[in-house]
Amino acid sequence: MRIKTINVHKVLLPVKGGIYRMASDDVQSLDSTLVEVVTEEGLAGWGETCPIGPVYQPQHALGARAAIAEIAPGLIGQQVQSIRLLAKRMDERLNGHGYAKAALDIAFLDLLGQQLGVPVSTLLGGALTDRVESYYSLIVGEPDETARIAADKVRSGYPRLQVKIGGRSLEQDVATVRKVWEAVGFKARIAVDGNRGMTVAAAMQLSHLCQSVPFVLEQPCNTMEEVATLKGRISHPVYLDESTEDQNAVLRAISSGIADGFGFKVTRLGGLSKMTTVRDMCAIRSLPHSCDDAWGGDIIAAACTHLASTVEPRRCEGAWIAQEYIDGHYDSTNPIRIVEGHIAVPQRPGLGVRPEPGMFGPPITSHG
Repeated sequence: MRIKTINVHKVLLPVKGGIYRMASDDVQSLDSTLVEVVTEEGLAGWGETCPIGPVYQPQHALGARAAIAEIAPGLIGQQVQSIRLLAKRMDERLNGHGYAKAALDIAFLDLLGQQLGVPVSTLLGGALTDRVESYYSLIVGEPDETARIAADKVRSGYPRLQVKIGGRSLEQDVATVRKVWEAVGFKARIAVDGNRGMTVAAAMQLSHLCQSVPFVLEQPCNTMEEVATLKGRISHPVYLDESTEDQNAVLRAISSGIADGFGFKVTRLGGLSKMTTVRDMCAIRSLPHSCDDAWGGDIIAAACTHLASTVEPRRCEGAWIAQEYIDGHYDSTNPIRIVEGHIAVPQRPGLGVRPEPGMFGPPITSHG
C-alpha cells in the first residue's frame, strides 16, 4: 500500500456563541488544516491539526500548511505499513514542526487501520474501555455565570470541569473558583486552568485563598521553570499543559517531579504515535493526564478518543473535544459526539469517521 497523493484542505470553524475566552487570547474562529492521504489502491486516510490561534502556542495554521508542503513530496510512493519509517522520512524532510507531522501521522494510522480492518485504538495498544470520559471547559467569565454553567454541565453528565482563569483580577479568579465549588461540590472533578497567564505570586495566592477547595492547578505560569518553583509552596497538585512541547519536555517534567499530572495535546506532541510514548511514561509513574487537542472537528476528536481509550481509566482525565463549541460534523453518519459527558470509542476500522465527499471543496494544495 503506497502513497499516491496527499491533499491539503483548509476548514474554518467559527466558535459557537461568539468567543472562546482564555487568559492569553479571545478566539472567534479557528483555522483547521486537514490532510487526505490517498493510496494507489484508492484508500483515503485523514488527519487534522488545528492550533487555537497564533499566540496560544508556538504553532499556527499557516505554519502547519507550509510544513506539510515541505514534507509531503518526500512521502509520495512510500509504503504505509511502517509508521516508524514514515516518521523517519518526515524528519528527513523537515526538522521539528511536530504539530504539522501529527496530521500526517494520524492519517497514516487511519489508513493502516482500514487496511487491517481494526480501529486505531488497536494500533495504539488496545482499548481498555468502549466509552471515555470527556470534560467541559468553562471559559473566563463572570463568577456567577460560570458557576451556573458548571452546575448545568454536571447535571448533563460531565464528570470533570476545567475552569479557565487569568487575564483579570485575582479577586475575580478566586470568586469564580469558590462559586464553581459551591455549585458542584464533589459531583465533578475540577481543574483550574491558568493557561500560562499567572505570576508565581498570583498562583500561590490563589491556592492559599482557595485552600479548602479540591482542584488541580493547570499550567498557572508561563514556563516550566516558574511552575517548578511552586512545588511545596502551594496546597494543590499542579498539572502541566502548554509546557509539554515535546517528548523530552514531558520526560524532564516527570523525572524532576515538577508535574503531578498533564494536559496533553495530540498534535503538539507530534501525533498519536509519539503520544503512546508519553502515555506509557506516565503509566510508569502513575501520573494522570488528559488526551486532548487544541481544537478541530471529527477527525482530531476521533484521534483523541482512540488514544484516551487506551489509558487506564483511573489515570485518564478525559478527552476534550471542541464539539460543544462548533456546529456540525465532518461525518454526519458516524459523528464524534459527547453524550452525557462521555464519548463512545469508534469501532469501525481506522479512525471510524469519513468526511462527507466533497464537503471541503477542492484541496488548497495537492502533492503527488
